[in-house]
Amino acid sequence: MTRISRDFRYTMQRDVFLPVSADVVFASSRFPNYKIGDNNQIVEVKEDSKMLTMKEMVARETSLLLEQQKRLSVRDLANKFEKGLAAAAKLSNEAKLKEAASLEKHVLLKTLRDALEALRGRVAGKNKDDVEEAIAMVEALAVQLTQREGELIQEKAEVKKLATFLKQASEDAKKLVDEERAFARAEIENARAAVQRVEEALQEHERMSRASGKQDVEELMKEVHEARRIKMLHQPSRVMDMEHELQALRIQLAAKLKHSLQLQKELAISKKGDKNTIDMYEIDGIEALGSYLRIYPCCDSAPELSECAIQWYRSTSEGGKKELISGANKSIYAPEPYDVGRILQADILADDQIITLTTSAPIDPAAGLGNYVEALVRRHDTEFNVVIIQMNGADHPSQSIHILHIGKMRIKLCKEKITVAKEYYSNLMQLCGVRGGGNAAAQAAYWQAKVGLSFVLAFESERERNAAIMLARRFAFDCNIILGGPDDRSVTGN
Repeated sequence: MTRISRDFRYTMQRDVFLPVSADVVFASSRFPNYKIGDNNQIVEVKEDSKMLTMKEMVARETSLLLEQQKRLSVRDLANKFEKGLAAAAKLSNEAKLKEAASLEKHVLLKTLRDALEALRGRVAGKNKDDVEEAIAMVEALAVQLTQREGELIQEKAEVKKLATFLKQASEDAKKLVDEERAFARAEIENARAAVQRVEEALQEHERMSRASGKQDVEELMKEVHEARRIKMLHQPSRVMDMEHELQALRIQLAAKLKHSLQLQKELAISKKGDKNTIDMYEIDGIEALGSYLRIYPCCDSAPELSECAIQWYRSTSEGGKKELISGANKSIYAPEPYDVGRILQADILADDQIITLTTSAPIDPAAGLGNYVEALVRRHDTEFNVVIIQMNGADHPSQSIHILHIGKMRIKLCKEKITVAKEYYSNLMQLCGVRGGGNAAAQAAYWQAKVGLSFVLAFESERERNAAIMLARRFAFDCNIILGGPDDRSVTGN
Protein backbone atom coordinates (compact mmCIF):
# COMPACT_ATOMS: atom_id res chain seq x y z
CA MET A 1 0.00 0.00 0.00
CA THR A 2 2.77 2.35 0.81
CA ARG A 3 4.49 1.69 -2.50
CA ILE A 4 1.32 2.17 -4.45
CA SER A 5 0.75 5.45 -2.71
CA ARG A 6 4.22 6.65 -3.57
CA ASP A 7 3.84 5.59 -7.20
CA PHE A 8 0.49 7.32 -7.39
CA ARG A 9 1.85 10.59 -6.07
CA TYR A 10 4.78 10.36 -8.43
CA THR A 11 2.48 9.69 -11.38
CA MET A 12 0.28 12.68 -10.57
CA GLN A 13 3.23 14.96 -10.29
CA ARG A 14 4.68 13.76 -13.56
CA ASP A 15 1.67 13.11 -15.82
CA VAL A 16 -1.45 14.94 -14.61
CA PHE A 17 -0.24 18.53 -14.30
CA LEU A 18 0.66 19.31 -17.87
CA PRO A 19 2.90 22.31 -18.48
CA VAL A 20 1.10 25.54 -19.34
CA SER A 21 1.87 27.18 -22.69
CA ALA A 22 4.26 30.11 -22.59
CA ASP A 23 1.79 32.21 -24.68
CA VAL A 24 -0.75 32.40 -21.85
CA VAL A 25 -0.66 35.64 -19.87
CA PHE A 26 -2.41 35.70 -16.50
CA ALA A 27 -4.03 38.91 -15.32
CA SER A 28 -3.46 38.03 -11.68
CA SER A 29 -1.19 35.74 -9.67
CA ARG A 30 -3.99 33.91 -7.85
CA PHE A 31 -7.05 31.92 -8.75
CA PRO A 32 -10.49 33.53 -8.08
CA ASN A 33 -12.36 32.51 -4.94
CA TYR A 34 -15.48 30.41 -5.47
CA LYS A 35 -17.93 28.71 -3.11
CA ILE A 36 -20.79 26.26 -3.56
CA GLY A 37 -24.17 27.81 -2.85
CA ASP A 38 -27.73 26.49 -2.93
CA ASN A 39 -28.52 23.72 -5.43
CA ASN A 40 -24.80 23.16 -5.92
CA GLN A 41 -24.41 26.52 -7.70
CA ILE A 42 -20.89 27.92 -7.82
CA VAL A 43 -20.84 31.50 -6.56
CA GLU A 44 -17.89 33.83 -6.85
CA VAL A 45 -16.90 35.47 -3.58
CA LYS A 46 -16.66 39.26 -3.93
CA GLU A 47 -13.88 40.80 -1.97
CA ASP A 48 -15.49 44.23 -1.68
CA SER A 49 -19.26 44.31 -1.63
CA LYS A 50 -19.32 48.10 -1.82
CA MET A 51 -17.55 48.24 -5.22
CA LEU A 52 -19.92 49.33 -8.04
CA THR A 53 -20.17 47.43 -11.29
CA MET A 54 -19.13 49.03 -14.54
CA LYS A 55 -22.76 49.42 -15.68
CA GLU A 56 -23.77 51.18 -12.48
CA MET A 57 -20.71 53.43 -12.65
CA VAL A 58 -21.57 54.46 -16.24
CA ALA A 59 -25.22 55.14 -15.30
CA ARG A 60 -24.15 57.27 -12.32
CA GLU A 61 -21.68 59.29 -14.40
CA THR A 62 -24.31 59.87 -17.11
CA SER A 63 -26.91 61.08 -14.60
CA LEU A 64 -24.39 63.43 -13.00
CA LEU A 65 -23.47 64.87 -16.40
CA LEU A 66 -27.12 65.41 -17.33
CA GLU A 67 -27.82 67.16 -14.00
CA GLN A 68 -24.83 69.46 -14.26
CA GLN A 69 -25.19 70.27 -17.97
CA LYS A 70 -27.63 73.17 -17.44
CA ARG A 71 -25.61 74.95 -14.78
CA LEU A 72 -22.07 74.46 -16.08
CA SER A 73 -20.26 77.03 -18.16
CA VAL A 74 -19.05 76.23 -21.65
CA ARG A 75 -15.46 75.61 -20.59
CA ASP A 76 -16.49 73.51 -17.57
CA LEU A 77 -18.86 71.54 -19.78
CA ALA A 78 -16.04 70.84 -22.23
CA ASN A 79 -13.73 69.73 -19.39
CA LYS A 80 -16.48 67.52 -17.97
CA PHE A 81 -17.11 65.87 -21.33
CA GLU A 82 -13.37 65.29 -21.72
CA LYS A 83 -13.24 63.67 -18.28
CA GLY A 84 -16.25 61.55 -19.22
CA LEU A 85 -14.55 60.53 -22.45
CA ALA A 86 -11.41 59.58 -20.50
CA ALA A 87 -13.54 57.60 -18.05
CA ALA A 88 -15.26 55.82 -20.95
CA ALA A 89 -11.86 55.00 -22.45
CA LYS A 90 -10.71 53.70 -19.04
CA LEU A 91 -13.83 51.57 -18.78
CA SER A 92 -13.22 50.26 -22.28
CA ASN A 93 -9.64 49.33 -21.32
CA GLU A 94 -10.93 47.59 -18.18
CA ALA A 95 -13.42 45.71 -20.34
CA LYS A 96 -10.56 44.59 -22.59
CA LEU A 97 -8.58 43.46 -19.53
CA LYS A 98 -11.62 41.56 -18.25
CA GLU A 99 -12.01 39.95 -21.66
CA ALA A 100 -8.34 38.88 -21.58
CA ALA A 101 -8.77 37.61 -18.01
CA SER A 102 -11.86 35.68 -19.13
CA LEU A 103 -9.84 34.07 -21.91
CA GLU A 104 -7.15 33.14 -19.37
CA LYS A 105 -9.83 31.63 -17.12
CA HIS A 106 -11.10 29.51 -20.02
CA VAL A 107 -7.58 28.28 -20.72
CA LEU A 108 -7.04 27.53 -17.03
CA LEU A 109 -10.40 25.75 -16.68
CA LYS A 110 -9.72 23.67 -19.79
CA THR A 111 -6.29 22.70 -18.45
CA LEU A 112 -7.80 21.85 -15.06
CA ARG A 113 -10.57 19.78 -16.64
CA ASP A 114 -8.12 17.88 -18.82
CA ALA A 115 -6.02 17.19 -15.73
CA LEU A 116 -9.08 15.94 -13.80
CA GLU A 117 -10.15 13.77 -16.75
CA ALA A 118 -6.71 12.23 -16.83
CA LEU A 119 -6.85 11.76 -13.04
CA ARG A 120 -10.29 10.09 -13.16
CA GLY A 121 -8.91 7.25 -15.22
CA ARG A 122 -6.18 6.58 -12.70
CA VAL A 123 -8.14 6.54 -9.41
CA ALA A 124 -10.95 4.44 -8.04
CA GLY A 125 -13.41 4.46 -5.20
CA LYS A 126 -13.97 7.55 -3.16
CA ASN A 127 -11.16 9.41 -4.87
CA LYS A 128 -12.84 8.86 -8.21
CA ASP A 129 -16.11 10.31 -6.88
CA ASP A 130 -14.24 13.37 -5.63
CA VAL A 131 -12.61 13.77 -9.02
CA GLU A 132 -15.97 13.53 -10.80
CA GLU A 133 -17.45 16.07 -8.39
CA ALA A 134 -14.51 18.37 -9.12
CA ILE A 135 -15.05 17.88 -12.88
CA ALA A 136 -18.76 18.79 -12.48
CA MET A 137 -17.78 21.86 -10.50
CA VAL A 138 -15.31 22.89 -13.20
CA GLU A 139 -17.98 22.46 -15.92
CA ALA A 140 -20.47 24.53 -13.90
CA LEU A 141 -17.80 27.15 -13.44
CA ALA A 142 -17.20 27.15 -17.22
CA VAL A 143 -20.94 27.67 -17.86
CA GLN A 144 -21.06 30.54 -15.37
CA LEU A 145 -17.96 32.03 -16.94
CA THR A 146 -19.63 31.89 -20.37
CA GLN A 147 -22.65 33.74 -18.95
CA ARG A 148 -20.38 36.34 -17.46
CA GLU A 149 -18.73 36.75 -20.86
CA GLY A 150 -22.12 37.47 -22.44
CA GLU A 151 -22.79 40.14 -19.84
CA LEU A 152 -19.32 41.51 -20.43
CA ILE A 153 -19.96 41.77 -24.19
CA GLN A 154 -23.24 43.62 -23.55
CA GLU A 155 -21.53 45.99 -21.13
CA LYS A 156 -18.77 46.53 -23.66
CA ALA A 157 -21.33 47.53 -26.32
CA GLU A 158 -22.95 49.97 -23.91
CA VAL A 159 -19.56 51.42 -23.04
CA LYS A 160 -18.85 51.90 -26.76
CA LYS A 161 -22.15 53.73 -27.22
CA LEU A 162 -21.44 55.93 -24.24
CA ALA A 163 -17.91 56.62 -25.49
CA THR A 164 -19.29 57.63 -28.91
CA PHE A 165 -21.87 59.91 -27.27
CA LEU A 166 -19.29 61.48 -24.99
CA LYS A 167 -16.87 61.95 -27.90
CA GLN A 168 -19.51 63.74 -29.97
CA ALA A 169 -20.52 65.84 -26.97
CA SER A 170 -16.88 66.69 -26.34
CA GLU A 171 -16.44 67.81 -29.95
CA ASP A 172 -19.59 69.94 -29.71
CA ALA A 173 -18.35 71.46 -26.48
CA LYS A 174 -15.00 72.22 -28.09
CA LYS A 175 -16.78 73.91 -30.97
CA LEU A 176 -18.78 76.01 -28.50
CA VAL A 177 -15.60 76.91 -26.67
CA ASP A 178 -13.91 77.91 -29.94
CA GLU A 179 -16.91 80.02 -30.95
CA GLU A 180 -17.05 81.72 -27.56
CA ARG A 181 -13.30 82.26 -27.69
CA ALA A 182 -13.50 83.78 -31.19
CA PHE A 183 -16.41 85.97 -30.09
CA ALA A 184 -14.47 87.08 -27.02
CA ARG A 185 -11.43 87.87 -29.16
CA ALA A 186 -13.58 89.89 -31.56
CA GLU A 187 -15.07 91.79 -28.64
CA ILE A 188 -11.60 92.42 -27.27
CA GLU A 189 -10.40 93.69 -30.65
CA ASN A 190 -13.43 95.96 -30.95
CA ALA A 191 -12.83 97.25 -27.45
CA ARG A 192 -9.18 97.89 -28.26
CA ALA A 193 -10.13 99.71 -31.45
CA ALA A 194 -12.67 101.80 -29.54
CA VAL A 195 -10.10 102.63 -26.88
CA GLN A 196 -7.61 103.59 -29.57
CA ARG A 197 -10.16 105.83 -31.26
CA VAL A 198 -10.99 107.46 -27.95
CA GLU A 199 -7.30 107.98 -27.24
CA GLU A 200 -6.76 109.53 -30.66
CA ALA A 201 -9.77 111.77 -30.17
CA LEU A 202 -8.51 112.82 -26.75
CA GLN A 203 -5.06 113.55 -28.14
CA GLU A 204 -6.54 115.61 -30.95
CA HIS A 205 -8.74 117.41 -28.47
CA GLU A 206 -5.73 118.15 -26.26
CA ARG A 207 -3.80 119.55 -29.24
CA MET A 208 -6.71 121.76 -30.20
CA SER A 209 -7.09 122.92 -26.61
CA ARG A 210 -3.41 123.80 -26.33
CA ALA A 211 -3.47 125.64 -29.66
CA SER A 212 -6.46 127.77 -28.83
CA GLY A 213 -5.59 128.29 -25.15
CA LYS A 214 -8.77 130.27 -24.58
CA GLN A 215 -11.58 127.76 -24.88
CA ASP A 216 -12.49 125.68 -21.92
CA VAL A 217 -13.11 121.92 -22.29
CA GLU A 218 -16.61 122.10 -20.89
CA GLU A 219 -17.59 124.97 -23.19
CA LEU A 220 -16.22 123.08 -26.16
CA MET A 221 -18.24 119.99 -25.26
CA LYS A 222 -21.36 122.11 -24.86
CA GLU A 223 -20.80 123.64 -28.29
CA VAL A 224 -20.30 120.21 -29.85
CA HIS A 225 -23.50 118.90 -28.26
CA GLU A 226 -25.38 121.99 -29.36
CA ALA A 227 -24.06 121.64 -32.91
CA ARG A 228 -25.12 118.00 -33.02
CA ARG A 229 -28.56 118.88 -31.69
CA ILE A 230 -29.00 121.60 -34.30
CA LYS A 231 -27.82 119.26 -37.07
CA MET A 232 -30.22 116.52 -36.00
CA LEU A 233 -33.07 118.99 -35.79
CA HIS A 234 -32.60 120.75 -39.11
CA GLN A 235 -31.00 118.28 -41.51
CA PRO A 236 -33.85 115.71 -41.63
CA SER A 237 -36.47 118.42 -42.09
CA ARG A 238 -34.45 119.95 -44.92
CA VAL A 239 -34.21 116.60 -46.71
CA MET A 240 -37.92 115.99 -46.24
CA ASP A 241 -38.71 119.42 -47.60
CA MET A 242 -36.53 118.77 -50.64
CA GLU A 243 -38.24 115.44 -51.24
CA HIS A 244 -41.68 117.04 -51.02
CA GLU A 245 -40.59 119.77 -53.42
CA LEU A 246 -39.24 117.22 -55.89
CA GLN A 247 -42.44 115.19 -55.67
CA ALA A 248 -44.53 118.30 -56.29
CA LEU A 249 -42.31 119.26 -59.23
CA ARG A 250 -42.68 115.78 -60.73
CA ILE A 251 -46.47 115.99 -60.45
CA GLN A 252 -46.54 119.44 -62.02
CA LEU A 253 -44.18 118.34 -64.80
CA ALA A 254 -46.32 115.28 -65.60
CA ALA A 255 -49.47 117.42 -65.69
CA LYS A 256 -47.85 120.01 -67.92
CA LEU A 257 -46.44 117.32 -70.19
CA LYS A 258 -49.86 115.74 -70.53
CA HIS A 259 -51.39 119.12 -71.25
CA SER A 260 -48.68 119.80 -73.82
CA LEU A 261 -49.39 116.51 -75.56
CA GLN A 262 -53.07 117.37 -75.68
CA LEU A 263 -52.29 120.75 -77.21
CA GLN A 264 -49.99 119.14 -79.76
CA LYS A 265 -52.73 116.72 -80.75
CA GLU A 266 -55.23 119.55 -81.12
CA LEU A 267 -52.66 121.47 -83.16
CA ALA A 268 -52.15 118.48 -85.45
CA ILE A 269 -55.90 118.19 -85.95
CA SER A 270 -56.19 121.90 -86.77
CA LYS A 271 -53.37 121.61 -89.31
CA LYS A 272 -55.30 118.91 -91.14
CA GLY A 273 -58.10 121.44 -91.64
CA ASP A 274 -60.95 119.00 -91.33
CA LYS A 275 -62.44 119.68 -87.89
CA ASN A 276 -65.59 117.64 -88.62
CA THR A 277 -63.57 114.41 -88.88
CA ILE A 278 -63.78 112.40 -85.69
CA ASP A 279 -60.84 110.16 -84.92
CA MET A 280 -61.81 106.63 -83.95
CA TYR A 281 -58.66 105.92 -81.91
CA GLU A 282 -55.99 107.90 -80.11
CA ILE A 283 -52.65 107.21 -78.42
CA ASP A 284 -52.61 108.07 -74.74
CA GLY A 285 -49.58 108.25 -72.46
CA ILE A 286 -46.41 110.23 -71.82
CA GLU A 287 -44.22 110.07 -74.90
CA ALA A 288 -40.99 109.48 -73.00
CA LEU A 289 -38.74 106.59 -72.04
CA GLY A 290 -39.97 104.92 -68.85
CA SER A 291 -43.69 105.22 -69.60
CA TYR A 292 -46.10 103.23 -71.76
CA LEU A 293 -48.41 104.20 -74.65
CA ARG A 294 -51.94 102.90 -74.92
CA ILE A 295 -54.39 102.93 -77.83
CA TYR A 296 -57.98 103.62 -76.82
CA PRO A 297 -61.18 104.21 -78.82
CA CYS A 298 -62.52 107.78 -79.01
CA CYS A 299 -66.10 107.06 -80.08
CA ASP A 300 -68.74 104.43 -79.51
CA SER A 301 -68.76 103.38 -83.17
CA ALA A 302 -65.10 102.34 -83.06
CA PRO A 303 -64.60 98.55 -83.30
CA GLU A 304 -63.21 96.73 -80.30
CA LEU A 305 -59.43 96.66 -80.27
CA SER A 306 -59.51 92.91 -79.53
CA GLU A 307 -61.09 92.41 -82.96
CA CYS A 308 -58.48 94.54 -84.77
CA ALA A 309 -54.95 93.81 -85.95
CA ILE A 310 -52.35 96.21 -84.47
CA GLN A 311 -48.73 96.76 -85.49
CA TRP A 312 -46.28 99.31 -84.07
CA TYR A 313 -43.50 100.97 -86.09
CA ARG A 314 -40.68 103.41 -85.42
CA SER A 315 -39.43 106.09 -87.83
CA THR A 316 -36.81 108.83 -87.76
CA SER A 317 -39.32 111.55 -88.77
CA GLU A 318 -42.99 111.94 -89.52
CA GLY A 319 -43.68 110.47 -92.95
CA GLY A 320 -40.22 108.95 -93.15
CA LYS A 321 -39.23 105.32 -93.64
CA LYS A 322 -40.75 103.24 -90.88
CA GLU A 323 -39.21 100.16 -89.29
CA LEU A 324 -41.39 97.33 -88.05
CA ILE A 325 -41.11 96.54 -84.35
CA SER A 326 -41.32 92.74 -84.27
CA GLY A 327 -43.77 91.41 -81.69
CA ALA A 328 -45.31 94.83 -80.91
CA ASN A 329 -48.88 93.93 -81.86
CA LYS A 330 -50.78 94.84 -78.69
CA SER A 331 -52.74 97.94 -77.76
CA ILE A 332 -50.07 98.81 -75.14
CA TYR A 333 -46.44 99.44 -75.99
CA ALA A 334 -43.64 100.59 -73.66
CA PRO A 335 -40.87 102.53 -75.45
CA GLU A 336 -37.34 101.18 -75.06
CA PRO A 337 -33.93 102.90 -75.50
CA TYR A 338 -33.93 102.26 -79.30
CA ASP A 339 -37.11 104.38 -79.57
CA VAL A 340 -35.55 107.52 -78.05
CA GLY A 341 -35.53 110.33 -80.67
CA ARG A 342 -37.88 108.45 -83.00
CA ILE A 343 -41.57 108.80 -83.78
CA LEU A 344 -43.75 105.78 -82.99
CA GLN A 345 -46.56 104.80 -85.31
CA ALA A 346 -49.36 102.27 -84.84
CA ASP A 347 -51.38 100.82 -87.76
CA ILE A 348 -54.82 99.48 -86.85
CA LEU A 349 -56.64 97.22 -89.31
CA ALA A 350 -60.37 97.62 -88.53
CA ASP A 351 -63.27 96.90 -90.90
CA ASP A 352 -60.96 96.41 -93.89
CA GLN A 353 -59.40 99.85 -93.41
CA ILE A 354 -56.06 100.85 -91.95
CA ILE A 355 -56.06 103.59 -89.32
CA THR A 356 -52.62 105.11 -88.66
CA LEU A 357 -51.78 106.75 -85.34
CA THR A 358 -48.50 108.50 -84.57
CA THR A 359 -46.97 110.15 -81.56
CA SER A 360 -47.02 113.94 -81.59
CA ALA A 361 -43.25 114.16 -81.07
CA PRO A 362 -40.19 111.91 -80.88
CA ILE A 363 -39.77 109.86 -77.71
CA ASP A 364 -37.93 111.83 -75.04
CA PRO A 365 -35.08 110.26 -73.02
CA ALA A 366 -35.45 109.65 -69.29
CA ALA A 367 -33.94 112.37 -67.13
CA GLY A 368 -30.61 111.38 -65.60
CA LEU A 369 -30.61 107.89 -67.15
CA GLY A 370 -27.54 108.53 -69.31
CA ASN A 371 -25.40 109.62 -66.36
CA TYR A 372 -26.61 106.64 -64.35
CA VAL A 373 -25.60 104.20 -67.10
CA GLU A 374 -22.20 105.88 -67.48
CA ALA A 375 -21.59 105.34 -63.77
CA LEU A 376 -22.54 101.65 -64.13
CA VAL A 377 -20.18 101.19 -67.10
CA ARG A 378 -17.20 101.77 -64.80
CA ARG A 379 -18.10 98.66 -62.81
CA HIS A 380 -17.04 95.18 -63.86
CA ASP A 381 -20.39 93.60 -62.96
CA THR A 382 -23.78 95.14 -62.13
CA GLU A 383 -26.59 93.27 -60.35
CA PHE A 384 -30.33 93.84 -60.86
CA ASN A 385 -33.15 92.25 -58.87
CA VAL A 386 -35.65 90.62 -61.24
CA VAL A 387 -38.60 88.24 -61.21
CA ILE A 388 -39.07 85.63 -63.96
CA ILE A 389 -42.52 86.16 -65.51
CA GLN A 390 -42.17 83.73 -68.42
CA MET A 391 -39.64 81.11 -69.43
CA ASN A 392 -39.57 79.82 -73.01
CA GLY A 393 -42.98 81.39 -73.62
CA ALA A 394 -44.68 79.66 -70.66
CA ASP A 395 -45.70 81.38 -67.44
CA HIS A 396 -43.22 80.82 -64.62
CA PRO A 397 -44.99 79.62 -61.45
CA SER A 398 -42.42 80.91 -58.95
CA GLN A 399 -42.31 84.63 -58.19
CA SER A 400 -39.06 84.51 -56.21
CA ILE A 401 -36.35 87.14 -56.56
CA HIS A 402 -33.48 86.38 -58.97
CA ILE A 403 -30.26 88.29 -59.64
CA LEU A 404 -29.41 89.41 -63.19
CA HIS A 405 -25.64 89.99 -63.53
CA ILE A 406 -24.68 92.16 -66.49
CA GLY A 407 -20.93 92.07 -67.02
CA LYS A 408 -18.49 93.21 -69.64
CA MET A 409 -18.34 89.77 -71.30
CA ARG A 410 -21.53 87.91 -70.34
CA ILE A 411 -24.99 88.00 -68.75
CA LYS A 412 -25.87 85.62 -65.91
CA LEU A 413 -29.22 84.92 -64.25
CA CYS A 414 -29.06 83.15 -60.90
CA LYS A 415 -30.97 82.54 -57.68
CA GLU A 416 -28.70 82.52 -54.64
CA LYS A 417 -26.04 79.92 -55.59
CA ILE A 418 -28.08 78.29 -58.40
CA THR A 419 -27.28 79.52 -61.93
CA VAL A 420 -30.36 79.55 -64.19
CA ALA A 421 -28.62 80.87 -67.32
CA LYS A 422 -25.13 82.15 -68.15
CA GLU A 423 -24.19 83.13 -71.69
CA TYR A 424 -21.51 85.27 -73.31
CA TYR A 425 -22.51 88.03 -75.73
CA SER A 426 -23.17 86.56 -79.18
CA ASN A 427 -25.19 87.22 -82.32
CA LEU A 428 -27.80 84.73 -81.08
CA MET A 429 -28.52 86.73 -77.93
CA GLN A 430 -31.43 89.20 -77.83
CA LEU A 431 -32.38 91.79 -75.21
CA CYS A 432 -35.15 94.38 -75.55
CA GLY A 433 -38.23 95.70 -73.81
CA VAL A 434 -41.39 93.61 -73.67
CA ARG A 435 -43.38 94.48 -76.78
CA GLY A 436 -46.86 94.29 -75.41
CA GLY A 437 -48.51 93.39 -72.12
CA GLY A 438 -50.29 95.49 -69.51
CA ASN A 439 -49.41 98.49 -67.37
CA ALA A 440 -46.22 96.79 -66.12
CA ALA A 441 -44.75 96.58 -69.65
CA ALA A 442 -42.45 99.52 -68.89
CA GLN A 443 -40.74 97.45 -66.17
CA ALA A 444 -40.38 94.20 -68.15
CA ALA A 445 -37.71 93.05 -70.61
CA TYR A 446 -37.32 90.14 -73.01
CA TRP A 447 -34.01 88.24 -72.92
CA GLN A 448 -33.10 85.40 -75.27
CA ALA A 449 -29.91 83.88 -73.83
CA LYS A 450 -29.57 81.41 -76.71
CA VAL A 451 -31.74 79.58 -79.18
CA GLY A 452 -34.34 77.65 -77.21
CA LEU A 453 -33.88 79.56 -73.92
CA SER A 454 -35.73 82.86 -73.37
CA PHE A 455 -37.08 84.80 -70.39
CA VAL A 456 -39.45 87.67 -69.66
CA LEU A 457 -38.00 89.50 -66.64
CA ALA A 458 -39.71 92.10 -64.44
CA PHE A 459 -37.43 94.72 -62.86
CA GLU A 460 -37.99 96.79 -59.73
CA SER A 461 -38.57 100.02 -61.69
CA GLU A 462 -38.66 101.44 -65.21
CA ARG A 463 -35.28 103.09 -64.57
CA GLU A 464 -33.64 99.73 -63.70
CA ARG A 465 -35.13 98.05 -66.78
CA ASN A 466 -33.92 100.72 -69.23
CA ALA A 467 -30.51 100.96 -67.52
CA ALA A 468 -30.04 97.18 -67.79
CA ILE A 469 -30.88 97.21 -71.52
CA MET A 470 -28.57 100.15 -72.26
CA LEU A 471 -25.72 98.73 -70.16
CA ALA A 472 -25.90 95.29 -71.83
CA ARG A 473 -25.98 96.86 -75.30
CA ARG A 474 -22.98 99.03 -74.40
CA PHE A 475 -20.92 96.01 -73.27
CA ALA A 476 -22.04 93.95 -76.27
CA PHE A 477 -21.04 96.77 -78.64
CA ASP A 478 -17.56 96.72 -77.06
CA CYS A 479 -17.45 93.03 -78.12
CA ASN A 480 -18.44 93.99 -81.72
CA ILE A 481 -21.96 92.65 -81.23
CA ILE A 482 -25.17 94.61 -81.78
CA LEU A 483 -27.57 93.48 -79.04
CA GLY A 484 -31.22 94.18 -79.74
CA GLY A 485 -34.60 92.57 -80.09
CA PRO A 486 -35.96 90.55 -82.99
CA ASP A 487 -35.20 92.25 -86.35
CA ASP A 488 -33.22 95.04 -84.61
CA ARG A 489 -29.78 94.08 -85.95
CA SER A 490 -29.67 97.03 -88.33
CA VAL A 491 -30.71 99.58 -85.72
CA THR A 492 -27.93 101.67 -84.21
CA GLY A 493 -27.74 101.48 -80.41
CA ASN A 494 -28.70 104.53 -78.39
